[in-house]
Parts: sequence; C-alpha cells; structure tokens
Amino acid sequence: MSDPTLTTLAFLAAAAFVAGWIDAVVGGGGLVQLPALLIGLPGASPAQLLATNKFGSIFGTATSSVTFYRRVRPDLRTALPMAAVAYVGSLGGALIGLHIPKSAFNPIILVLLVLVGAYTLFKPDLGSESIRRFHGARHAVLAMLTGFVIGAYDGALGPGTGSFLVFALVGLLGYNFLEASAKAKIANFATNLGALTIFAPMGLVIVKVGLVIAGANLLGGYVGARTAVAKGSGFVRAVFVVVVSAFIVKIGGSLLGWWP
Repeated sequence: MSDPTLTTLAFLAAAAFVAGWIDAVVGGGGLVQLPALLIGLPGASPAQLLATNKFGSIFGTATSSVTFYRRVRPDLRTALPMAAVAYVGSLGGALIGLHIPKSAFNPIILVLLVLVGAYTLFKPDLGSESIRRFHGARHAVLAMLTGFVIGAYDGALGPGTGSFLVFALVGLLGYNFLEASAKAKIANFATNLGALTIFAPMGLVIVKVGLVIAGANLLGGYVGARTAVAKGSGFVRAVFVVVVSAFIVKIGGSLLGWWP
C-alpha cells in the first residue's frame, strides 16, 4: 500500500472527528469512519482497515467514557460486567472477522437499523426517562448477554455497534438515552480493546493513519460527550433518529448500487 498523501490524511482526520462526535452522542461513528478509510485507503486489506479503524476509535471511546462517567455517573455495577463480557465477545468476533467477507454483513446491518430506527421513531416516549424493566440478577444477566452479543459483532465488523448498544440499553433495560449512552461508551471501549488485542499483535494497524484518526476521534469524542450531557436525553434521541436514518440511506444505497 502506498504512503497516504496529506490530502488523504486531512480527509480521514475530518471524518474521524465527525465519527468521534457521533459515537459519543449516540454511537455508530464507525459507519462514518470505516467507509472513509475504504475511500481513502483503497489499497489496504479489509483486516488492515478494520484494525486501523479500531485503533482510532478506542481513543474516542476512552475520552467519551471518562467524560460521561464524570458528568452522568452511570451505575458501574451494570456497566463494568457488561463491558467485561463485551471484551470477551469482541475477542471471538475479531477471530471470526479475519475469515469472512465484510460485504456479507451489510444486509444484516440494514435490517437491524431499519428495525431499531422504526421502533425508536414510533415510540416518542422511548428513552425519555429511566424505567427499569428488570432488577437484580436478571438485569445484570441481560446486560451481560447484550454486551457479549454486540461485542462479538463489533469484533467481527463493528459499524453501528454504539447505536445497537444504546438501543439495547434503552429498549430492553429501560434506561433513558443519556444513561444508555454513558454505559454504551464503557462497553464500546471494551469491544474496541478486545478487537485490538487480536489485531495489533498481527501488525494490521496502519500506524501513521491510526495516529491521525486517533487524535481527531479523541477530540470529536470529547466534544460530543460534553454536547450530549449539556443537551440531555431529548437531544440524544433526536440525533439517534437522524444518524440511524442516514446509515439506512447509506447502506441501502450501497446495496442497490447507487454509490460505493
């Protein structure tokens, strides 16, 4: 693969900042950052793109996790066990992701996003306040199961992981969007770390590009987390609907051959 130009690096940095902001507010920044890497680095292998994307993303999720924790104070009794099993799930997913074509996942992602977006759109009270649907051990087990399944997906492919985590925490466990985003960031950091545990020792990270998008993603994550906390659950829900809708158009158009 040829050395990326300054124009390419600037394009990737801009995309990574936007991805970090989206990821911090509502999740799903990978659906901005990974396509940008595909466009900017056409000579890279799928494994290199996925590894470099994870390297950049983990800085953004780390920053937004800390910012959310300081300002929202999510309950770590749920967040940490969920993150731990999400890490394990991501390890397994990353091993699977080395052997499957990424194009096979686009139809699955599209169906999931349509279902998630429609459910959120037609339930305007969803995520406006916290109404726990389960308690005690059942709550913890369901959170951990959610973390493992979505962690495996993130390790194998990744785009949309943050959105799926937020939706699961809101729709299944009854959190409001702000609390769900705070917990989702902690779990998403763990899934990124799990994938990198597999990819980094194999030398798959394109270091120069990774460092550029890491800095931009970190800045975007910090700004996005502060924005989400300041604006509240209503703002996060609105951004969630807009982002999911955009992802549906992007992936659906790609499957129909309207754009790459």
